[in-house]
Amino acid sequence: MSAPVMEPVAITSADDPRVADYIGLRDPQHRQRLEGNEFFIAEGINVIERLIASSYTMRSVLVTNQRYVRMEPMLSRLACPVYVAGRDVLAEVAGFDLHRGAVASADRGTPRSLADVLQRTRTIAVLEGLNDPENLGAIARSARALGVDALVLDPTCADPFYRRTVRVSMGEILFLPVVRSVHWSADLQRVADAGFRLIALTPSPTAQSIHDATRTPNDRVALLLGAEGPGLSQRAMALAERVRIPLRTDADSLNVGHAAAVAFALLTAP
Repeated sequence: MSAPVMEPVAITSADDPRVADYIGLRDPQHRQRLEGNEFFIAEGINVIERLIASSYTMRSVLVTNQRYVRMEPMLSRLACPVYVAGRDVLAEVAGFDLHRGAVASADRGTPRSLADVLQRTRTIAVLEGLNDPENLGAIARSARALGVDALVLDPTCADPFYRRTVRVSMGEILFLPVVRSVHWSADLQRVADAGFRLIALTPSPTAQSIHDATRTPNDRVALLLGAEGPGLSQRAMALAERVRIPLRTDADSLNVGHAAAVAFALLTAP
């Protein structure tokens, strides 16, 4: 028997404990303390629609009256609480004028293990030092669209479930297995030992062109991407082939999110 559908609940005060998941959305430190490894926030109609379609368990939805009218067909099917508030109340809860007018919270679930991901995938993106949530979100969106099977993050990467990351990914990160490494050097070696061909993306002019890094049907590929500026560590570079995206001579480099999309398109198997 399916769970009963819940009627929308009016929220008239920002102090209502039922909307505690949404307090201070612009305060990263507060959000880290509040969310921990327990839940995350999805923002905007399109992202919430993707959340509903994903396997994540939803905790609640908070929308303005106007957004509820537009979203009612999708929200009416949910078994989690749906809270409806005036725009001023929502702004007081979030700490700013949330013009998208819709947020949802969902459980993070059990973290994926590296062993499981390496066993089940052919193409992965390995991210090192990517601490910008928008870059991480853009990479996740491209990865999902272009055939990458999973993301492996080093300990210093941004939170893959941070609100801005999920929003910039348009919710597509919710459909990718994501592994957060604890022992980075050892885990890089585990990727190599699992039979993945490690390919490091770099702007170095001494690296081979990515167009020459042909992939055979049997290749399992791990594309290594580093933060803009410092790039990949010496350890990562030592384990991998180095490739570059050829650019005009008067252009310095690409944003890491754009570079990732180009590389994914060229390296993912047909």
